[in-house]
Amino acid sequence: MHIDWDVPIEMDDGLVLRADVFRPDPDGSFPVILSYGPYAKGLAFQEGYPDQWRLMTSQHPDVEAGSSNQYQSWEVVDPEKWVPDGYTVVRVDSRGCGRSPGYVDVFSPRETDDLVACIEWAGTRAWSTGRVGLNGISYYAINQWHAASKQPEHLTAMCVWEGAADSYRDMTHHGGILSTFWANWYDMQVKTVQHGLGDRGAVSQVTGEPVTGDFNLSDDELARNRADLGADVRDHPVDDRFHRDRSPDWPKIDVPLLSAGNWGGQGLHLRGNVEGFVR
Repeated sequence: MHIDWDVPIEMDDGLVLRADVFRPDPDGSFPVILSYGPYAKGLAFQEGYPDQWRLMTSQHPDVEAGSSNQYQSWEVVDPEKWVPDGYTVVRVDSRGCGRSPGYVDVFSPRETDDLVACIEWAGTRAWSTGRVGLNGISYYAINQWHAASKQPEHLTAMCVWEGAADSYRDMTHHGGILSTFWANWYDMQVKTVQHGLGDRGAVSQVTGEPVTGDFNLSDDELARNRADLGADVRDHPVDDRFHRDRSPDWPKIDVPLLSAGNWGGQGLHLRGNVEGFVR
């Protein structure tokens, strides 16, 4: 397996995102599995989410079988299980998170544009057949709906694992009632891997590099570089443009998809998976 770390992908506003690319060792072109999200591509699953890793592997030992597991990361595919079957795996740190600089504004139109640009970039590399699939859980599933609504040329298929869709109904206001999940999630899983934490953050077990970039920003600088998600959600108690901008445009999604939800996820994801299938 050939690995390129921190490959630059320039956005239309000049900002450069960073991606890790895992591909079959022989030269050639391969279909791509891509993910874009805020959890820091260099953070090992076992380090970032030790309880979840322990429970998962004890109950489902097949997950870690047949892999060194050194490239396992939260809620994305294990390249050691996909690259040998002839796929290139691309992991992109979203704007402002991990090793990608910028302003953090999760699920925003800006992020959707970034993801579309990453799809089109991956579809035009020498190591790509031009066929790009999206695959991932939760965050990496939700933004698949958004990107597919833009109908990028090289998006060929998507696997939506546990993917809420409607920002208002599935995510922030269940039955019109405010959910505090997102404020807590933001504090625990996004702020902790924001770009600029530098040596205050985790270190990649593979590369030895800080997973949140090579320099330190102050707490004030970090705060200025991110939206206040909890306040944004509270400031939009009805289904307004804020939520429509962060939800799919269902009639425009024409790409083949696998939508996988589970009955235990009805508090967040299940409605989106069902709506995605039905619509």
